[in-house]
Amino acid sequence: MQLLNTPPRDTVTELLTALTVQSSVYCLSELRAPWGFEVSGANVAKFHLVLEGECWLHADSVSPVRLGAGELVILSRGERHIMRDEKDSPVVGLDQLIADHPLDSQARLQCGGTGSLTRLLCGGFELGDAIPAPLLTLLPRVLHMDAVSTGVITWLEPVFALVRHEADRADPGAQAMFAKLADVFLAQALRSYLIGAQQAGLLLEPPADHLINSAIALIREQPARQWTVEALANHVGMSRTLFCTRFRATVGESPMRYLTRVRLGQAAGYLTTTKLSVDAIARRTGYGTSAALSKAFRREYETSPGRYRENRGTVRIEEIRSG
Repeated sequence: MQLLNTPPRDTVTELLTALTVQSSVYCLSELRAPWGFEVSGANVAKFHLVLEGECWLHADSVSPVRLGAGELVILSRGERHIMRDEKDSPVVGLDQLIADHPLDSQARLQCGGTGSLTRLLCGGFELGDAIPAPLLTLLPRVLHMDAVSTGVITWLEPVFALVRHEADRADPGAQAMFAKLADVFLAQALRSYLIGAQQAGLLLEPPADHLINSAIALIREQPARQWTVEALANHVGMSRTLFCTRFRATVGESPMRYLTRVRLGQAAGYLTTTKLSVDAIARRTGYGTSAALSKAFRREYETSPGRYRENRGTVRIEEIRSG
């Protein structure tokens, strides 16, 4: 089998430059505490952008996530999740909530109690046809990004300001404007995260070996799982020896080495696009503790997670290694 190499940098750059998003804005939600709604799982990537106030996201695959104004959460697999003002607030299905509180002519949902206000822009999206579907598998199931204070995406602040401006005005055509702004917002946010994957060498063409491709998908989708070679081999119906041989021939490295690169690549993405603590990132990427993640990160990139975050991903891994 032919050894699979990372595509040339210009090919990867073209891929990321061509990344486009077609979004659908479901509603602008204006919610007063207490409130809570559940979104059913569906094979459509979803997003929530917090324009004002605070709220909690609950999804099966991660611990509860606190979201504040200017923060964006992307559910890349469209899984079932709950949004509410506090962890213990009552929840109803989103369809039922909209039935009880019909959207106005500008697709605004207004409901809840008499407490503090939270405004959310909620919707779904698909990547453009020119982008291969496996690109989404590089994203964690729940990607939480700080669109205001995270340095690597400070260029999103003007777009965020435009979204808030449209939300305040309620002019005719606001929903169409939200959709266009969301296209820009999401495309740029996803590009920022995927640049980290590029630097970690994870933007590879899908392997022709479909069983090895299945193993790669398992690793990318569940990096925090305590994988062993035996477990991965069993999942794709191979013996340990055959699996290791075919994996190395296809990918160019061992399964455990690839698992390490995926985990650290996702950790790098979290460091540059979120305010999560190193300890929280360690738990999400299968390292358990900040000490374990820091040791692995330094061994791989010859820099600490803290320094990498300070550089906001602008220092290429190749530059770190050569320096």
